[in-house]
Amino acid sequence: MSSKQDIFNALKSAAITPQAMPCIDIAPRIDDLVGQFEASLNTVAGTLHRDGGLSALQTTVDEHIAKGMQIISMVDGIIGNREVSDTAHELKDIDYAVIPGDLGIAENGAIWVNNKSLGHRVTPFICENLLLVIEAKSIVANMHQAAKLMTLAPGEFGTYIAGPSKTADIEQALVVGAHGACSLNVYLT
Repeated sequence: MSSKQDIFNALKSAAITPQAMPCIDIAPRIDDLVGQFEASLNTVAGTLHRDGGLSALQTTVDEHIAKGMQIISMVDGIIGNREVSDTAHELKDIDYAVIPGDLGIAENGAIWVNNKSLGHRVTPFICENLLLVIEAKSIVANMHQAAKLMTLAPGEFGTYIAGPSKTADIEQALVVGAHGACSLNVYLT
């Protein structure tokens, strides 16, 4: 018997008997989902704009355009000053991307987005700042509920976005915007 086979046999004898996953049956808090979502979003360095909806967002977009910022919008009713490009490489100078979120999760402030509404899958990661739009009624209490609502067809891409990019690798100092969007603002509709 080879030493390789000896190692495999030793691993087999030390293996733990497979166990069924535990049933997690904890009733979520549903008393103030928007408030919980806002508190969680603030914790991950994001900002929630509860009032004004799309008109408040368009006002913000217009203010940024007046300052010379480059903005693309994937949200119906919001007009940026740049068209969605044919290739993702042309997004390298985008200051703000306005994209719709499919659902928000109150327990952690994350927002699920699907590539069907992104234009290019790199859009939320290559822009300098991110403006997300979600419906208040699409906020769920926890990830268990979100997982039941998510769908991805073969070849689709989806991701959770929880605040702007962050890292604390260097001397454990938190740096926001190190490798992606520097800010995240979420507008409720």
